[in-house]
Amino acid sequence: MIAARLLSEASLWLGALLFLPLLLAALWQAPWVELFSDFRRQHLLFGTVLALFLLWLVRRDFASGLSFHFIGMTAVTLLLDWPLAVLSAFAAQLALAALGRQDWLALGVNGVLLILIPVLVTEVCARWVERLQPRNLFVYIFFSGFFPAALIAVLVLLAGLGVLLVDGIYQMPPWLDDFVGFLWLIMFPEAFINGTVVTALVVYYPEWLETFNRTRYLQAPWKDESKDEDENRR
Repeated sequence: MIAARLLSEASLWLGALLFLPLLLAALWQAPWVELFSDFRRQHLLFGTVLALFLLWLVRRDFASGLSFHFIGMTAVTLLLDWPLAVLSAFAAQLALAALGRQDWLALGVNGVLLILIPVLVTEVCARWVERLQPRNLFVYIFFSGFFPAALIAVLVLLAGLGVLLVDGIYQMPPWLDDFVGFLWLIMFPEAFINGTVVTALVVYYPEWLETFNRTRYLQAPWKDESKDEDENRR
């Protein structure tokens, strides 16, 4: 998360222009009829907003204006699908801004970093897995849960550093050359948290995951009907 004072006016406007279409698309594509008629979805949505708010609230704030925290959007996107995931994350952002833990002017830039990029990467990976139509449950867990989360952590960090480098307001630390070695310390926890949540949902509450094909992954083992008929005749 980046404070507004570290960003140029052009970056603030560009972030808002990039994030606003995603927010409008989410409002348009959200299943409002099903949401208002299904109490389970409402509870999942409100619970997700609270979980994201608490996750983003537990963070390391630096005096320079930068903040580090886990993202968690991979599990949220798989749980709610991308329209409701975007709206729930934006609601968590508004709650943080209301508490003074995020700058109102930087909502667009932070929305791109914490919502747009994670949702886009997760959605692309989930659709790619669905197009392959694997029957192995672990393929879904790894390539829709663990792998996207690790990739998101790297992309978000690189995108944030790119914005800071272009604006030139934030003075980069001298250890930036050794930054590649720290990527593993960021990738693994993010992948572990999201992958663990996705795994738990698949095992205990697969019906909660909007992007999970229960018919294919949890179907009964295939049986040879001809052999069964022969055994019955005997």
